[in-house]
Amino acid sequence: MKEGQSKKASTGDFVRVRGAREHNLKNINVDIPRNALVVFTGVSGSGKSSLAFGTLYAEAQRRYLESVSPYARRLFNQMSIPEVDEIEGLPPAVALQQQRGAVTTRSSVGSVTTISNLLRMLFSRAGDYPKGQSIIYAEGFSPNTPEGACPNCHGLGRIYDVTEKSMVPDDSLTIRERAIAAWPTAWQGQNLREILMTLGYDVDKPWRDLPKKDRDWILFTEEQPTVPVYSGFSAKEVKKALSQKLEPSYMGTFTGAKRYIMQTFANTQSQLMKKRVMQFMSGADCPVCNGKRLKKESLSVKFAGYDITEISRLQLYELNKIFSSYASHASFDKINELHPEKAMVAQRIAEDLVARLSIMLDLGLGYLTPERSTPTLSPGELQRLRLATQVRSNLFGVVYVLDEPSAGLHPADTEALLRALDKLKDAGNSLFVVEHEVDIIRHADWVVDVGPAAGVNGGEILYSGPLNGLQEMKASVTRRYITQPIPPKRTARTATSWLRLEGISRNNLSNLDVSFPLGVLTSVTGISGSGKSSLVSQALIELVAGQLGQEIDAPTEDQQDLLEEEPVLSSGRITEGMEQVKRLVRVDQKPIGRTPRSNLATYTGLFDHVRKLFAGTKMAKARHYDAGRFSFNVAKGRCPHCAGEGFVMVELLFLPSVYSPCPTCHGTRYNDKTLEIKYKDKNIAEVLSMSVDAAWEFFKEEEILRRSLDVVRQVGLGYLRLGQPATELSGGEAQRIKLATELQRSQRGHTLYVLDEPTTGLHPSDVEKLMVQLNSLVDAGNTVIVVEHDMHVIAQSDWVIDIGPGAGEHGGRIVAEGIPAAVAKNKRSKTAAYLSRYV
Repeated sequence: MKEGQSKKASTGDFVRVRGAREHNLKNINVDIPRNALVVFTGVSGSGKSSLAFGTLYAEAQRRYLESVSPYARRLFNQMSIPEVDEIEGLPPAVALQQQRGAVTTRSSVGSVTTISNLLRMLFSRAGDYPKGQSIIYAEGFSPNTPEGACPNCHGLGRIYDVTEKSMVPDDSLTIRERAIAAWPTAWQGQNLREILMTLGYDVDKPWRDLPKKDRDWILFTEEQPTVPVYSGFSAKEVKKALSQKLEPSYMGTFTGAKRYIMQTFANTQSQLMKKRVMQFMSGADCPVCNGKRLKKESLSVKFAGYDITEISRLQLYELNKIFSSYASHASFDKINELHPEKAMVAQRIAEDLVARLSIMLDLGLGYLTPERSTPTLSPGELQRLRLATQVRSNLFGVVYVLDEPSAGLHPADTEALLRALDKLKDAGNSLFVVEHEVDIIRHADWVVDVGPAAGVNGGEILYSGPLNGLQEMKASVTRRYITQPIPPKRTARTATSWLRLEGISRNNLSNLDVSFPLGVLTSVTGISGSGKSSLVSQALIELVAGQLGQEIDAPTEDQQDLLEEEPVLSSGRITEGMEQVKRLVRVDQKPIGRTPRSNLATYTGLFDHVRKLFAGTKMAKARHYDAGRFSFNVAKGRCPHCAGEGFVMVELLFLPSVYSPCPTCHGTRYNDKTLEIKYKDKNIAEVLSMSVDAAWEFFKEEEILRRSLDVVRQVGLGYLRLGQPATELSGGEAQRIKLATELQRSQRGHTLYVLDEPTTGLHPSDVEKLMVQLNSLVDAGNTVIVVEHDMHVIAQSDWVIDIGPGAGEHGGRIVAEGIPAAVAKNKRSKTAAYLSRYV
């Protein structure tokens, strides 16, 4: 706590927590000062978030929601009621968490920050209208309203259609051989083919040989005739059955292929079904609005020479330049001559815009555009946008709870973040920040250190007080890193050969040539938005995957949207080095599964070995139980009441739905007969509830299992339960599970590993563990390339490529490259000043 802060101890200006037991918290008591920057520290999985979000924020939200109407409560994404005896002195809270944006691309940077609302008002009241055109109200400048949307594309900016080629990719096939790929593959597809036989179409002639009239009717008709279907009959038998008026198997209704695609896309609740039919649809810019999404009347209104779509496609720092002149009277006279009322509106809105934009620019977000959709933003970018909005909102007396706001930030951007946090604090607010970044911990007024370790070995308050007192706590892992230990000197490995890329153009990269050393660990650095991910996570991966013939990950489910643009492929080529790369592995932070049925044990393959051990027991053999019996996804072994979920959902109309343990299996997921089988006195459910560390001890005679579990422990995940659902894992944990899964495989060498910010969510002690694993991959003859901001990792790399010098169009160039010590001396590099402290 800074000087003067400690005087508050006697004033009662504290949040007092008593008996907190959320997740792994061990009935803790702690006092946390208000009106201060409080940082919650501790190793990954220690219980920091359980205290800050699961307890403090959840309780603040619960109290607030009690004051609103039951109807309004249903509109909130309510957290569960925290396990805590009492919390005193807790103000209203605002959470700024690490999460993806809205699932629709209709949500944008402009809508999250309210910039779009201001621009619409500006164009409505102060825009330059064509002569004789009547005023358009603000909603007429939004593509999401009937007043503003282009009538041809309904505000999407793109039109979607299906063609014969898209629905029938191989016209040498017959209808029976599933030439119409767009139709369903299962029974429904068979049903449609049999209906065509009844209607007299030849399903055994190659598609290309059918008359065009027949092909068009099958694909594009809107008719839906209902006819008798003779299941399993040949064409000849169908004809005979119809002539004899035999009893059909059933009556079937026909649907044309285009109609099926469009109806499925519009109505299905299944993302998988939507994704499947999308592959048969082709998109193009709307010819009426040219992709601008608005009516021509709205696009005819200009401000500063731009229509509203053009101005929404400018980067935030360019917007700031334009509106600064209007806010400071420089462009006032030009408008004032024609219309003094317009001049006044323009100035007022410009002042508000500049105030909002300046905060976003200070947070290193000037390279974003208002039009950029939120699903394309990193969680860190989205959190900083929300933070900028809060700084501008001028609230007073609020607790802001932030989840690793430094995630994805270069140290230069972290300094700007701290300035924004100080503004919120100086306005009379409290900041509770869960954080691993030592620069933010050093800036704190008060530190709450949770630990000592993770999972069941954490959940205790090791220290709560001013930063300098943390050094006295011997049990604290965090204290070792606050004094900034210099990493051990090591000799950089030298490249065996080079992977050379030429002419790379993607986002802000323009005709860039770059060489990556092979057989070493390379860090690609640069400030946020400089072009690191465009180069490594997009261009490099696409080009290498293309050369190897590997599939690139499809967009995640939450990015599948009709508004999504066609995938942008990088231009550029690999000119040298691919003969040294046999395999590409991308280790990202996407979830390892989207349902509780996916977990650490299933993803890593550990569960297969465990189930075989249970199937090999004496009792299991006597009962003829195979390994499938011990899967909670298979009917014969799982609990029939909860279908292997382990819990049942209880709907409470105006309150959050409650998930309670299944009353039949008591949360074990299995039926009684399956649970009777024991391996070393433990049933399958008891094994799944073990932590990785406990399982490592338990399976000490099983070499394969022990080796796999040891790898998971080495990446710092020993605290996770074997059966911990994927939905409970953070992005950083998911990434390390993927890394552990990869490390279990026998190393053949010549593999290229690409990781985008692998230290996100990691305590410095876990970063050390990660470095051991990455170095072991390199020592086995592989290449590791990481996009990284953590100076410990960068300093211990063999090679550094620094992209910059700025963000957006001010970046995209190689500023410096070489061994860390050489890059640290480069005056043009913004990374150099911070790296020089570590090398």
